Amino acid sequence: MDRIFEFAANHWEMVLAFLATLGMLIFTERRKAAPSVSPQQATVLGNSEGALMLDIRSAADYKSGKILNSTNIPFAELNKRLSDLEKYRDKPIVIVCKTGQTAGSAANILRKDGYTKVHRMTGGMLEWSNQGLPLVRK
Repeated sequence: MDRIFEFAANHWEMVLAFLATLGMLIFTERRKAAPSVSPQQATVLGNSEGALMLDIRSAADYKSGKILNSTNIPFAELNKRLSDLEKYRDKPIVIVCKTGQTAGSAANILRKDGYTKVHRMTGGMLEWSNQGLPLVRK
C-alpha cells in the first residue's frame, strides 16, 4: 500500500491524467441516457415489439438511404415535433443517427419528455450500411 502512495507522489502527473480520463469516461457514459442496441437488435425490436425507428439525420441524408418503415425527424427539429411521437409513448423507440454520436442527445430529449423505452442504435447508419443491411433509396 505504501508503494501506491509513493508511486502517486512521484508520478502525480500520470495519476492526474488517469483521474481526468476516468472522469471523462464516466461523464460520457452518463450522457448516453439510453441503452444501446446493435443494428440486429434494433431490427428485432422493430419486428417483435413494433419499435419506432426514429431517424434523426437531415432530410437529405434520410432521402439518400433509410431503414424500411423508419420515421425522419431531424435532430434540429426534435424538440418542436415531440407531439408527432405521442402515439409511440408506450412503444420502444430506436434512435438512429449518422454515426451513433447524436443519438444520445436525442435520447435525453425523449427521456426528459417522459419516454421510457428509448434505445440508441450503436454506430448509426454507418454501421447499418457497413453490415450490408437493407436500405430503402428514393
